[in-house]
Amino acid sequence: MTSAEPIVHPDADVLAAAAGARLIVALSDAQSRRGGASVVLTGGGVGIAMLRAVRDSPARDAVRWDAVDVWWGDERFVPSDDKDRNEVQAREALLDHVPVDPARVHPMGASDVFDSPEAAAESYLADLARAAGGASLPVLDVLLLGMGPEGHTASIFPESPAAHDERAVFAVRDCPKPPPTRVSLGWGPLTSARECWMVAAGAEKASAVAEAIAGAGRLQLPAAGPRGTQRTLWLLDETAASELPVRAEDDRSTARQG
Repeated sequence: MTSAEPIVHPDADVLAAAAGARLIVALSDAQSRRGGASVVLTGGGVGIAMLRAVRDSPARDAVRWDAVDVWWGDERFVPSDDKDRNEVQAREALLDHVPVDPARVHPMGASDVFDSPEAAAESYLADLARAAGGASLPVLDVLLLGMGPEGHTASIFPESPAAHDERAVFAVRDCPKPPPTRVSLGWGPLTSARECWMVAAGAEKASAVAEAIAGAGRLQLPAAGPRGTQRTLWLLDETAASELPVRAEDDRSTARQG
């Protein structure tokens, strides 16, 4: 499994723009190699700002959007049109503005479609299995994740039942952050994508960022758990990176120059 590579940008706006540019390159490169590409989207302020940056980029058409499979890392179990849904926000930010193939967009189930989050999770697992073509999970190109100040990622919170759950997809109930009922990917998908990008901004996340990159356990700090098989990037603004050791200061300079 790959080690974490911090890449630091001056502020959240630059971080979102740079991450968006990086995503365009990653998807177009994947299509050049394999004909198609896949991405797992995340929500949150920077995650959605990154999608807007992709939408507004003159380079966005370097990606053949009808050959991109779109997945999500977690979702709130609320009605389909609820503004809290990561899917709704991603469609408004990007997906409604590019020619994606609806059959290749895979939202997690909503509460007006499924009777329970468990049923939604089972359906999502079936979607992943179909995409895998006989394997247990598809090999995804880019896994995008965010993190909370206490170190949660997807809908896996520290020391929660979800942190101990070994299923690929599961329901999360009594989540400490509203809304309390969700569906989340588990450790299998979160450690099997080719590239994993953790995107974080803000001084309130600095301590958790430093602990995760230093190798904290995933039960105590779930954001430390996801890894890419080829590369694991931590895409940060300076405030989120403020507690990293001196070596990351060099990365900061490199990021500014790049």
